[in-house]
Amino acid sequence: MANQNSLPLYEKFWYKHNYKRVTESLLSVLLLWLLGYRVISINNYSFPWFVAFLCESWFTISWFLALTTEWSPAVTKTYPDRLLQSVQELPPVDLFVTTADPELEPPIITVNTVLSLLALDYPAHKLACYVSDDGCSPLTFYALQEASKFAKFWVPFCKKYEVQVRAPLRYFFDKPEVSTANNTPKFKQEWLKMKDMYDQLSRKIDLDSFTKSNPCLGEFATFSNTERTNHPSIIQTRVSGLITNAPFMLNVDCDMIVSNPKIVLHALSILLDPKGEKEVAFVQCPQQFYATLKDDPFGNQMTILFKNLAPGLAGLQGPFYGGTNCFHRRKVIYGRSPDNIEKGSGISDEEFKEKFGASKDFLKSAAFALKGRIYSPNDINISNVVDVASQVAGCGYEYGTGWGKQVGWIYGSISEDVLTGLTIHEKGWRSELCTPSPIPFTGFAPGGGPTSMAQQKRWATGMLEIFICKHCPIISSLFRKLTLRQCLAYMWIINWGLQPVFEVCYACLLAYCIITNSNFLPQDLGICIPIAFFAIYKVYTVCEYLAAGLSVREWWNNQRMSRITSMNAGFCAFLSVLLKLLRISETVFDVTKKDLPPTGNVLDDKDAGRYTFDESVVFLPGTTILLLQLTAMVIKLLGLQPPVPTPSRNGSGLGEIFCSVYLMICYWPFLRGLFETGKYRIPMSTICKAAILTCLFVHLCRRIITS
Repeated sequence: MANQNSLPLYEKFWYKHNYKRVTESLLSVLLLWLLGYRVISINNYSFPWFVAFLCESWFTISWFLALTTEWSPAVTKTYPDRLLQSVQELPPVDLFVTTADPELEPPIITVNTVLSLLALDYPAHKLACYVSDDGCSPLTFYALQEASKFAKFWVPFCKKYEVQVRAPLRYFFDKPEVSTANNTPKFKQEWLKMKDMYDQLSRKIDLDSFTKSNPCLGEFATFSNTERTNHPSIIQTRVSGLITNAPFMLNVDCDMIVSNPKIVLHALSILLDPKGEKEVAFVQCPQQFYATLKDDPFGNQMTILFKNLAPGLAGLQGPFYGGTNCFHRRKVIYGRSPDNIEKGSGISDEEFKEKFGASKDFLKSAAFALKGRIYSPNDINISNVVDVASQVAGCGYEYGTGWGKQVGWIYGSISEDVLTGLTIHEKGWRSELCTPSPIPFTGFAPGGGPTSMAQQKRWATGMLEIFICKHCPIISSLFRKLTLRQCLAYMWIINWGLQPVFEVCYACLLAYCIITNSNFLPQDLGICIPIAFFAIYKVYTVCEYLAAGLSVREWWNNQRMSRITSMNAGFCAFLSVLLKLLRISETVFDVTKKDLPPTGNVLDDKDAGRYTFDESVVFLPGTTILLLQLTAMVIKLLGLQPPVPTPSRNGSGLGEIFCSVYLMICYWPFLRGLFETGKYRIPMSTICKAAILTCLFVHLCRRIITS
């Protein structure tokens, strides 16, 4: 599509952080030194020493996986002005918004996302927006109907006054944008009119108002006998293929609003570049948040993670598909590989039918997409499209076809986004990171406690499911076209579900050593190795936060929350996948609750940063670990430890005590939760279960001593 003789539409630049590499190399040497010390000393020590060696070996592997992922970061620069000069006509783009539950994901949030997409700086007749509502909600349907009326006024207003953030929820309640155009009396009059229209829209979409004024009649009769978990499909990729069949698709979560209206031009600068057309399958934009709490008390803004991970992946085969803020080529989603871009794949008509299904209309649209042809209005028979769309949208249409296995989003993991990106990478495609200024998409970070834990558990569960499926990165690297370092990068995020097992073992080992008066840390000069690693690593991470303009308090919040999240959500994810492997139960997709962003000053809410709990089992591991450490310290302080069994061995020392105290400080929100009230208190049922597990652990330790 792009002029082959034009200047590149995007460029990639690799950069080095020499001081960062030196520090990371030093930390790597210390880790290897510690493992070497344990190997040569293992005959002189007992069971705890061996368990520590196993755990620290895994931590070292995790460290090197992260190191190789972030070692060669890159940044991409796009040139949308060159794009406009090099193409005769911009291609159509289909926009997908996904929502699943009107209670957990309020329709007003979805409406704002849709409105921000419709107001993109892109020819309006080239955009088509589809909303996939897995909750089959009449309220969401009604909200979109009303939003379409409001959009007729909102979109021209945004383009006329060059509004930057085009979601009214943010535009009307954030600090006003300052420009010459919005200082005129005419603008102020139109601004007040638009705000009044949006307020009316918000009131209409209110659940109580809708229930009273919109019974299940007319268009809403379809919803009268449906269930949220069992209903006909509403909108899927195949439906867009029949109606518009745009060669490029953007998908976003229902809460990810557009903050840079030119983002489509930036993404297409990569996808339409002569080199990008042959190599790049999708363009991923980072996930960032607005209206955030000061100092990130729940550690869920992941600022430093995205700052290091995204550029690191950009320097490899490309960023993972994150499930939102991503531009795809339709022909890649339809299974095309970079080795077979042109027509002539050798696939027969019968194989084509087996792959895409029996609908003749859809087969025609798929053939168009795979050839890179664009639909024109003459290609669409409006009288037939609704009936055909209903046919292909149903789940039954997929039976006996390649959907979910070769075509579309790939099934087999509740993190189907990452799995889909992995299957694309293993075919030899690359992906690119797109980070223009201002930020392209922003969302509202989940709250602390149950919401954040559910999200983290879902991610870790999905990663482990990928590890045990046929698309495991190791297999893809050995037998397909996934590069080695990209394989290691995938293994790093998969490790989010594996490392918690070793962290929990390490935490239990602390309590075990104090209770049994044994040790796992060196008590000679060898203790200098873990001390040096701990000190250098903490200083190194503090410097990372300060360099990014963040506070020391935010650094500490992320440090402690990483321990809490891993040993609770991550460990429960591991157990759920283990139960799946044993065929005892199946994993469940938990929808993350989307809260409406605050319309006032978020800093004024003193309770906004307080940790909340519920009766979910996800809080049981952390509560148990905390009670274990408290019990161990009480036994130590009361002198209830047994004597050292042999004079040649040492008992627990300051190292074990320091580590236990450090872990309890990390679990400060749980410690407070033992004495708080209401939703800030750990439920008594969880405390009782944790107390029973703690007693069993102490009893087991005593039995080991006496045996």
